[in-house]
Amino acid sequence: MTDTLRPLQSATTGEPPAPVAVPGDPQKLKRSIGVVGGTLLTLSCVTPASTLFVVVPDLFSSLGTATALTIAIGSLLCVGVAFCYSELGTLIPSAGGEYAMVSTMAGRLAGWLVFVLSLLVVMIVPPVIAMGTADYLAPVMHLDPSYAGAGVMICATLAGLLDLRANAWITGIFLVLEVVAAGVVAVLGFAHAERGPGSLVDLTVASGAGSGPGGVDTVTAMLIASGLAIALFVTQGFSTAVYLSEEMENPRRNVARTVLATLAISTVIILVPVVAITMGAESLTALTEGDISAMVTAWSNSAVGTFVSLCVALAIINAGIVMVIQNSRVLFASARDKAWPAPVNKALSKLGASGAPWVATLLVGVPGALLCFVNLDTLYGVTGVSVTGMYLLVAVAALLARRGSHGTGHAWRMPLWPAVPVVLIAVLGYVLSQQELPYLGWTGGIVVAATLYWALYLRPRRETRWLVSVPEES
Repeated sequence: MTDTLRPLQSATTGEPPAPVAVPGDPQKLKRSIGVVGGTLLTLSCVTPASTLFVVVPDLFSSLGTATALTIAIGSLLCVGVAFCYSELGTLIPSAGGEYAMVSTMAGRLAGWLVFVLSLLVVMIVPPVIAMGTADYLAPVMHLDPSYAGAGVMICATLAGLLDLRANAWITGIFLVLEVVAAGVVAVLGFAHAERGPGSLVDLTVASGAGSGPGGVDTVTAMLIASGLAIALFVTQGFSTAVYLSEEMENPRRNVARTVLATLAISTVIILVPVVAITMGAESLTALTEGDISAMVTAWSNSAVGTFVSLCVALAIINAGIVMVIQNSRVLFASARDKAWPAPVNKALSKLGASGAPWVATLLVGVPGALLCFVNLDTLYGVTGVSVTGMYLLVAVAALLARRGSHGTGHAWRMPLWPAVPVVLIAVLGYVLSQQELPYLGWTGGIVVAATLYWALYLRPRRETRWLVSVPEES
């Protein structure tokens, strides 16, 4: 069932076996970042401010005052998910991320399917965020959202070809600006509060078109459950620490620290301004419309509004850079593990002078630019389903993570195992069942196609294809 990886440890010494040099082995990524650099890159991938300004307004439109509660529930679920990622990521420090972890614990087919889901996420999320650029550049210039998003993706792709350490500094500077923007929103929202903390559990949303002005609808538990898929997406980027584990110094210690610290910091940066906006919005209608820039301008003046908008635009560019970095590592790792025909594997495994997998970087960035011209609601829906399905499979892998030699491996261990993965599996399964059928259909169709590829190409070549491996620490 799990005949995909070499043993993680020697049966006699408990130490990792010595690496064996094999002629023609694919190149390894170099270890060049520590906890600080990894946290900066990972936080930038969560991109709290751009998530707050681009993704959260969609939640306000459907959940109104229940948005903060939904994000809080999603963040609580993500604590359990982070536990799973931390344990699995320290057992299996690979740029393959989820698919390397799941392949090791749950078998090759499960690993292949989680790879496909993660590939959907990593291809769709950057353009979703990038298309928000136009809205926040509006104070200085008016751009078409699709063309602006495509431009951001191209710029992010070029930056992704640089050395990873250089990108850590670039993204760190941008991260400071977006945290400042989120802080300004929080301060202004609380300072102009129109309603008390009780509004956070009021669970109301302004009525949709056709219901008449000033109408109010109640947000049901089923609506909250449906919104959890996007709420999980809000802090989803904390998993970047696992993708970067192959380039982290001392990954068996630093991966868990980075995952958990990033989730805690990003939750605060996102949730506090959401609470402030909920309390400070002039009316329920204004809250439901979710125009955060307009609220900031109303609370202060146009200069402050422009400053915040430009900070958010930079945050979106920052997110694009980090996501391209992360996503190119996924494709690089899949080629190293021979998921594709030989010429494709050879191309995706190529590293440039900076150490970046340049072909994989281009294959992430260019299609991402093209996806900026796809309907945004469809991208949101498919991403929500994919993230939920991916987390569910990771939870299954975490449930199996202490069998045999894995149970004695040198790794960070989550508290409350196996209760945490069991509860996650049940809750995420329910959340998945509450998603809209078209989005389930699109994602399910892609999963079926991926299963056919596995059955017709990968499985018959199991000795030479999809050979998931964990690089040695050095």
